[in-house]
Amino acid sequence: MRVDLFDFDLPENLIALRPARPRDAARMMVLPPGGCPQDRIVRDLPDFLREGDALVLNDTRVIPARLHGIRVRGDAVARVEVMLHRRIGPDTWQAFVRPAKKLAVGERVRFGEDGESMACLLAALDAEVEEKGEGGDVRLRFHLTGPALDEAIARLGEIPLPPYIAGRRAADDADLADYQTTYAREEGAVAAPTAGLHFTPELFARLDAMGVSRHFVTLHVGAGTFLPVKADDTGDHRMHAEWGTVSADTAEALNRVRAAGGRIVSVGTTSLRLLESAARPDGTIAPFSAETDIFITPGYRFRAVDVLMTNFHLPRSTLFMLVSAFAGLDAMRGAYAHAVASGYRFYSYGDSSLLFRNDGTTP
Repeated sequence: MRVDLFDFDLPENLIALRPARPRDAARMMVLPPGGCPQDRIVRDLPDFLREGDALVLNDTRVIPARLHGIRVRGDAVARVEVMLHRRIGPDTWQAFVRPAKKLAVGERVRFGEDGESMACLLAALDAEVEEKGEGGDVRLRFHLTGPALDEAIARLGEIPLPPYIAGRRAADDADLADYQTTYAREEGAVAAPTAGLHFTPELFARLDAMGVSRHFVTLHVGAGTFLPVKADDTGDHRMHAEWGTVSADTAEALNRVRAAGGRIVSVGTTSLRLLESAARPDGTIAPFSAETDIFITPGYRFRAVDVLMTNFHLPRSTLFMLVSAFAGLDAMRGAYAHAVASGYRFYSYGDSSLLFRNDGTTP
């Protein structure tokens, strides 16, 4: 499909720089199949679910994946910014580097060094450039491995706010909490599963009381989620792979929900992409532990997910393509026009939407 079909005008002032407080006070646009958008708030979510439905949430935890380092080449020193986006091994990461042209294969980058004192040297983290790809994608092998490397990254790294926020303000202590879901536990993401940022213990308690079950999957969101679609046709766009896991117990529980007539409610596009990757042709969900690069565009037949709660996405993004596949391109273009006109806040810290699969089969 033509990528320009997914373009729309988004005023810059609608990209949220801070989240709503409390989390469940964010606005939520509800879009029933064939219906008109309804303006609600996130804490109204129980009004649209019913006993026997199942929430599926991504429990990945964001790591401080943005690092600042220096490359030393003889007497020439260059500063680089590194965004880790996919772990390859215990001591190896794929990363986006700016400016990548300052690095050559075999060179060393040192992180955490502001001088040549012994204290700085002891605190530093070194990496060697193993491979360079396109678009600033670089493979780095660190001199530390396993938990020791994780500790060093946690000490030296910054929370990787999306470029649409980071370009307008610096990360601060508030982001340490704001850019994590309340249930984050499996470390490895470099971007938050942002639909889940809206949930509070109070909202979960109300959903529990009405008989909506909760289930967790893990998809370690990569920085590739920030990359624009540069191709003119969706068939020419390459998705970055991300690691995901659906346990056997979770797959079995979700299959029981569907068999009993309940709906699978995906909290976020990351949970949806993982569930669809794990789904069998008959719609049942299998255990899954692998990388997925699933790219969902209109025409895709959804097998696992009935309802999607998700934030508002950017023009020409793979995520706007996904929601257009789920709820219908014309419906989403109209809904987003309503969202812009009504002042909904977009992207990671923005407002939410609740979408129902628009293929005539959602109960």
